[in-house]
Amino acid sequence: MIFRKKELRAMKNEELFEKLNKLKVEEAIERRRKEATGKLTKGSKLRETRRTIARILTILHERGVA
Repeated sequence: MIFRKKELRAMKNEELFEKLNKLKVEEAIERRRKEATGKLTKGSKLRETRRTIARILTILHERGVA
């Protein structure tokens, strides 16, 4: 799930928190898969997930919510 800043800024705070939770779960699953098998299914997916989490947190901090 790749979201751009423009899309994220259009979302409400509740929606951002939902997306944030889903992405954190997705990241945890990918990390567990990496630990178990020693490799990722798609390396760029984990990187993009981390970046999207950072984007969401940045927007929430700018709004003064998080």
